[in-house]
Amino acid sequence: MRLTASTPPRRTAVLALSAVLLLIAAVLVARPGRADAAGTETAAADPLISRGRTATASSLEGSGFAASNAFDGNTATRWASAEGQDPQWISVDLGGAATVSRVTLDWEVAHARQYRIEMSADGATWTTVATETAGDGGKDEFTGLAGKGRYLRVHGTARGTQYGYSLWEVDVYGTVGGGEPPTGAFTVVAAGDIAAQCTASSSSCAHPKTAARAQQINPKFYLTMGDNQYDDARLSDFRNYYDKTWGAFKSKTRPVPGNHESYDPAGEFVGYKQYFGAIAYPQGKPYYSYDEGNWHFIALDSNTFDDSSQISWLKDDLARNGKKCIAAYWHHPLFSSGGHGNDPVGRPVWDILYRAKADLVLGGHDHHYERFAPQDPAGRATADGIVQIVGGTGGAEPYAIEEIQPNSQKRISGPYGVLKLDFTDTTYRWSYVGTDGSVKDTSPTYTCH
Repeated sequence: MRLTASTPPRRTAVLALSAVLLLIAAVLVARPGRADAAGTETAAADPLISRGRTATASSLEGSGFAASNAFDGNTATRWASAEGQDPQWISVDLGGAATVSRVTLDWEVAHARQYRIEMSADGATWTTVATETAGDGGKDEFTGLAGKGRYLRVHGTARGTQYGYSLWEVDVYGTVGGGEPPTGAFTVVAAGDIAAQCTASSSSCAHPKTAARAQQINPKFYLTMGDNQYDDARLSDFRNYYDKTWGAFKSKTRPVPGNHESYDPAGEFVGYKQYFGAIAYPQGKPYYSYDEGNWHFIALDSNTFDDSSQISWLKDDLARNGKKCIAAYWHHPLFSSGGHGNDPVGRPVWDILYRAKADLVLGGHDHHYERFAPQDPAGRATADGIVQIVGGTGGAEPYAIEEIQPNSQKRISGPYGVLKLDFTDTTYRWSYVGTDGSVKDTSPTYTCH
């Protein structure tokens, strides 16, 4: 109904119209709803909290159909799953505990006939907040929701076509942590001990699977904690194995060398340096630093911790640092419950980092996942200590857990996976994500020192 200035309505008509509009609004707020075929919104505007957030999916039709495409605000890009397979899902990390009030979906031709919208606090246990059993594609909207969790997932159980599932956009509205999403948020993927001498043609070859999972997460950048290529890290091996998997995102990778990089018959680190070039030597040395947001990252070469020039550089680098939060990574962990055990080569570096109030240290070498509570260089638990993660699960043969160390909080040996680290200007947390996309472990949220 449209009213014009030339025929002003009577007051009674205005009152009647107002009453009808209020009744309609009350019905819409009272229960979840959907948009009409034209995509008309049925809820008042609330904050969009999913745009640009880290996304993962059960599968991809190809490299041009990443999960992140459904959260980039660009209706010309889309996520698409593998064709002809049920079920499939796409998930987004909202960056913190969120309350979701509204979700809109913009389907491509390959839509879901039946699907659920689910939420989870940890990415492992899911609760259904909305269900569709007769989807016809186009634009769907669910309003009046009260979903709670950090992760939201669209879980398709029956396809509407012979193809797969495909979404142009998924928009999630609500609040994070009682307010807007945390500032300076970004995601990093990390792993060590990566490329065995095998390819995707072998079902037991793990590094193609960890690379696929790492790429689906689509982080700001990638860290590798050494032993990037087995066994002797020749340039030819890098080209034949690592480059065909993790090499897909080489330009976004910030690596460090492990002991296997030093075994190259052509000379220590020759293949490593030739393959990565300035990516691994941005400051002319195999150790370097860089900033992202309010974080200062320090990449170190634990093969040469006895080199006084590296130690002097580290002290100078920390003295110049102006960021509040500090993370460092190298190959040989100071603390480990795996076969190699604790490696004292890192203790002098820990002393320096501890005095600088560093927050996080990442390592590999032992082929398992392990997280430690905050501790000092002597291994004493303390609230102002450094949190350490062992993440040597990128593809090399797993090592068994042998002697559990003090302050070790979680250990996983066997399932391959990657670390998904979420940073803000003041906090950090992470998940250990298996190659199947399941979350094997989730850390507490820590505040920077």
